[in-house]
Amino acid sequence: MLELVVPSPSFRESWLESRDEWGKGVPQSNSGLTVDTVDSVEGFRVWTERLRAEADHGVPSPTGRVHATNLWVVEDGAYAGAIQVRHYLNDALQKTAAHIGYGIRPSARGRGIATWALREALPIARELGLDRVLVTCDSANVASRRVIERNGGALEDERPTSRRSERRYSILLGGR
Repeated sequence: MLELVVPSPSFRESWLESRDEWGKGVPQSNSGLTVDTVDSVEGFRVWTERLRAEADHGVPSPTGRVHATNLWVVEDGAYAGAIQVRHYLNDALQKTAAHIGYGIRPSARGRGIATWALREALPIARELGLDRVLVTCDSANVASRRVIERNGGALEDERPTSRRSERRYSILLGGR
C-alpha cells in the first residue's frame, strides 16, 4: 500500500537503503537533503525535523529557499521516495525550480509510484491556495514527462538551464 507521510526518523533504515541505491553523495531528487549528515541517528532526526519545519510559515526560510511541504512516499512501510510542494516560488526559483518536485528510489521506479505521488500532492497545493502549479523535468527524462502529463500537465515551454534542457509544465488545480 502506498501512502504519503511526513518525514520521520522511523524510516531511517529504509531511507538509508534508498540513499545507497542512488549512491552515497549522489543528490536525491527533491529529498531536501542539503548536507549529508544523516548517517547518525541524531543527524537523521535533526534532518527530518528540519524537513517538517519547512512548512511552518512562523519560521523564516533560509536565504534563497521558500516554505515547502515535504512528504515521503512510503510503500508497505518502507521509504520509496520524496515529493516536495513549494508553497510559492521566489524570482530565482521561478527560473530554476518548480512548485512540485519528486524523486523515486531506483528500485521502486516503473510501477506508477511517481504518478500516484504527484496526483496525491496536487490537493495539497490547492489547499495552499495555488490554482496552478509549475512542474519541470529534464527534457531527456521520458518517464518523468509521462508522470506530469498523466496528471494534467500542459507543456509551457522547453528551455536550456545551467544544468540541462528542461521541460516546464503547468497543471491547473481548479477551484478550492
